[in-house]
Amino acid sequence: MHRAAVVLLVALLTGACESDSPPPSFGDARALADAATTATIAGGSAKFTTDVSAGTVRSKSQGQARFSTAGTSLSMTTDFAGEPLELRLAGKSLYAKVPEGSQGEIGAGKPWVEVSASGTDPFSEVLGGSLSQLATQNDPARTFAEIRTAGSFASAERTSLDGIATEHYRVEIDLTKLGSDLPAGLSSDTVAQLRGKVGGFPVELWLDDAHRPRQIVLDLSPILTASGAPDGASAKITARYTAWGDPVDVQAPPPDQVGRVTG
Repeated sequence: MHRAAVVLLVALLTGACESDSPPPSFGDARALADAATTATIAGGSAKFTTDVSAGTVRSKSQGQARFSTAGTSLSMTTDFAGEPLELRLAGKSLYAKVPEGSQGEIGAGKPWVEVSASGTDPFSEVLGGSLSQLATQNDPARTFAEIRTAGSFASAERTSLDGIATEHYRVEIDLTKLGSDLPAGLSSDTVAQLRGKVGGFPVELWLDDAHRPRQIVLDLSPILTASGAPDGASAKITARYTAWGDPVDVQAPPPDQVGRVTG
């Protein structure tokens, strides 16, 4: 009898602790996106790492970012296409540091080029779209905008990540509602071809007590499968944010170090 009483008491106390735990802050996708956007800007700056996987292909990046109402600026290095590459996004301009073996094509002492997805220079025509996507997928504001536009709330829970108390949210993104703001570099033509084959994809967010993102995971596996990949094929973008509010050095390269690819 004594043992049964102890077990009952523990069960009651455990249930009481669980019931005292406050629920997650948001139960609506739009409210979640708005609060996370505001908190990210208030956070000011952060360090980040990004792991992109699609089938057997994997790419990793790391860098630092500054957030403001004017937009996101960042500096990052990535193993793009198996080669180390440095990118800087300052204001609305994206710069790439050209590998040493190709710097002769942009002039002595000018290791940087300005890159644009719509640029007509040789470097932009070949890599502009891919590099622009690499930069923007590290901007949490991009994901929050997708959630605000096309997200539906799926679940929420209080948990921890790396020892930090967080709120874990899962949101479903309706691909047909995104308009021109498409994820992971998908073109509108690709989305049109996938219509009827896939409804969307899930996004998971881990927010700290200040509602700043600690981790964001975009699971694009449904899109990969609908595109013809074998069942079970995985495609994910995982971004993690740390050191919120720490000083960061994010700026455009000096103008005298920026050239133009001529070949």
